[in-house]
Amino acid sequence: MILENFENLSQGQKQLFSDTSNKLLATGFLARDKRDNKEQYYFLLSFKQYFDEYFAVINYDIVLDREQGAIQLLSRENRNLLRLKRDESIVLLILRILYHQHLVETSINDNVVIRVDEIHQKYDALEIKKRKINKTDLVAILRLYRKYNLIEPMGDITQSNTKVIIYPTILMAINTHQINDIYDLIGKITGNEGGISDEETDQSSTD
Repeated sequence: MILENFENLSQGQKQLFSDTSNKLLATGFLARDKRDNKEQYYFLLSFKQYFDEYFAVINYDIVLDREQGAIQLLSRENRNLLRLKRDESIVLLILRILYHQHLVETSINDNVVIRVDEIHQKYDALEIKKRKINKTDLVAILRLYRKYNLIEPMGDITQSNTKVIIYPTILMAINTHQINDIYDLIGKITGNEGGISDEETDQSSTD
């Protein structure tokens, strides 16, 4: 077994193995281009067999997408799942939609970047019943997704014109390439099946 050679690692490597494992357990994702993930992302690539064996013991798998620069820790038994509130779910799905829409405008070597106010605009465009998301709630939700290595604000997240990087880990968090499926999920969450206009759907169903 690979882990039998663990003692051959340097003290620094052992510490980085521990730090990387704990971050994966806490966040579920690593994004290569996120500044505070980069070292751990590349360390995992170099010692992936160690991580595979370690996490297999507790029934987890590491899902690696080298092309996108994204890693996910996936429970075989659906444990350690994040339970999202209604608006948290809606914003996550909106981020996935915006990622899809901006990807076609983004260079292959660049990350997808949006503005905070685009989230508000998309939320309003969906004509979700009952209430609109307020600024305080949105800021808290974006901070949550920053913690889980899905996004990175590029400034004061309380300002509407602040840019936000959406990392490819969003593709693992919302594992579908059919954008209409995402609109359907929003409809089910909100009970607003008819609240999405045909025009809105047509503009986004290019997968």
